[in-house]
Amino acid sequence: MTGVTVGQMSGQMTTAQADTSTDTTVANVEVGLAITLTELTPTFTLSGNPGDTVTDADAVTMRVTTNNFAGYSVTVQPTSPNLTPSIGSNTDVIPMNLLEVSGPIQAGAYVPLNPAVPVQVARKDERSVDDGDVITNGYRITIPAVRPDTYSGTLLYSAITL
Repeated sequence: MTGVTVGQMSGQMTTAQADTSTDTTVANVEVGLAITLTELTPTFTLSGNPGDTVTDADAVTMRVTTNNFAGYSVTVQPTSPNLTPSIGSNTDVIPMNLLEVSGPIQAGAYVPLNPAVPVQVARKDERSVDDGDVITNGYRITIPAVRPDTYSGTLLYSAITL
């Protein structure tokens, strides 16, 4: 079958139909409370001989970002009571409370770490700046009479909204 016409086109143009509603839609954006602690220094080392008091005023830095209008607090707490040796046959330990921290709260003073109680090292009673607040902590220790070794322990940092 050839030359069959199935429909016909009209030469007239018609306007598209439209309608508007008298109702409205409200757009809502719900913003939750957020706090992050990022860019935490992963490790630091204080080196010296027994009897030396060794200080690193910039040992640990971190960034705290929050939208909480009441602000935030930062604490640090050791996860164990002692700094332990890396050499397996070494039975010496360094008590964690010999390691001292200084943050913005301490204003240059150093306070001992406590495995039982977190030490507050920073507090701000308003939200952080948009890119986050950079916080620096110093550490100090008077090295006790222990065997030569590298003694290590984990410090747990927490950022909490107020």
